[in-house]
Amino acid sequence: MPSLFVSLIPIIVLLAALVLIIAVKGAALVQDYSYYILLAASAGGILLGMAFTSRTRRCLLPGIAKSARQILPAIPILLLIGTLSATWMFSGLVPTLIDYGLRLLSPSLFLVTACLICAVVSVVTGSSWTTIATIGVALLGVGTVMGYSPGWVAGAIISGAYFGDKVSPLSDTTILASSSCGVNLFTHIRFLMLTSMPAMAVALVVYLGVGMTSELTDGSQARAISEALHRSFVITPWVLLIPLVTVVMIATRRGTVATLAVGTLAGMIGMWVLQPGVTSALGAGSFTDDILLSVRLLLTDTSIPMGDPTLDSLTTTGGVSGMMGTVYLVLSAMLFGGVMMGTGMMTVITQAITARFRRTNRLVTSTVASGLFLNSCTGDQYLSIILGGNVFKKAYRKRNVKPQVLSRTLEDSISVTSVLIPWNSCGVTQSTVLGVATLIYLPFCIFNIMSPLMSIAMAWIGWKLHHTVEAVPAEAAA
Repeated sequence: MPSLFVSLIPIIVLLAALVLIIAVKGAALVQDYSYYILLAASAGGILLGMAFTSRTRRCLLPGIAKSARQILPAIPILLLIGTLSATWMFSGLVPTLIDYGLRLLSPSLFLVTACLICAVVSVVTGSSWTTIATIGVALLGVGTVMGYSPGWVAGAIISGAYFGDKVSPLSDTTILASSSCGVNLFTHIRFLMLTSMPAMAVALVVYLGVGMTSELTDGSQARAISEALHRSFVITPWVLLIPLVTVVMIATRRGTVATLAVGTLAGMIGMWVLQPGVTSALGAGSFTDDILLSVRLLLTDTSIPMGDPTLDSLTTTGGVSGMMGTVYLVLSAMLFGGVMMGTGMMTVITQAITARFRRTNRLVTSTVASGLFLNSCTGDQYLSIILGGNVFKKAYRKRNVKPQVLSRTLEDSISVTSVLIPWNSCGVTQSTVLGVATLIYLPFCIFNIMSPLMSIAMAWIGWKLHHTVEAVPAEAAA
């Protein structure tokens, strides 16, 4: 195994390069350079591993393969999110939701309302990604028109979506965290509420305060935007049938890929049936033109000039091509995570973290720190949860701490913070979908920031910690 100092070098290089880019280019451009940073850190990790340990040649490829098994299934989902966003925009669904939002939502209460709407949708769907790619995009448009900065709106959307995802029994990360720690699913959710509810309460108070004190635009701009939408799109409640198809797919527990594919198809049908003006503006004509238009909409950048800079940016979609930068970044993160695992550097660092903390409150603190570290190294929340469970399960059992404390801490430090890391699959996906850089929305994701802090606070208070581990029901691992 390499030494702790050697193991930390790739992490130090990664963080130093990020700080340098932020200082020179600004936070908004971090993700444009993250591919190169991750590839350079990966190359450095390989060279260090080969120089300081003999296990690198034997374990490097298996480490990369393990990372790939966790991350590669997300690639089709990312590409389908691009097609879904495009068809839902030009079917008139997103413009209709923006129009309804401008008419119905109170500007001063918008951030709170957006957060709660996303929370409810995410609980029902069990997916923060689906919530943000659909209702989140529409809410971003509404909030921007009202005069909020994109960072605040994206933060409220992400906070609500990740709260709902975290406490939903349908969420894959919730199921994974509970099963990897041997905890009954609903016991896990009950323990999650102890930290999630206070964190969400803090977020809502902050969003309420910001809404009440912000100088927002008057109704004239909202009316102008609404009129522009009506000129280009058919605003009709019939488009609400499109997400209804997706809701049915989710309710019947269909796979994510199938759900997104059907949602894309429903959006495409909605565009051709309900938006003749849109298809005409995009170049529809002969049968061949129609086929080419459909393919172009799914694969490339598509836009309709709206005569307003805000609307022009909102109604421009990238399809599959718009998600390719995300895919490249996810693959780069996959390589970096594989190198850190294959060379043994990740094991060395996590063991060093756990060895320093003997008391229970410090153990929980080290779990949170390790969760953030794993999220940064692997670039994937699923792999981070699995590794975190494997690393800490024995330590929690040794200290007679309930396993649900571990499963809760893993979610507090991994599931909700993954979206705050620019090269993590969650961070890069949400920043691409919303069009807001990760480091721009990060300070405003109040729930995501407060969750790990609440977990640490509860550990130091000592509430719900010092209990003898009870026998775990056999069905808990199911």
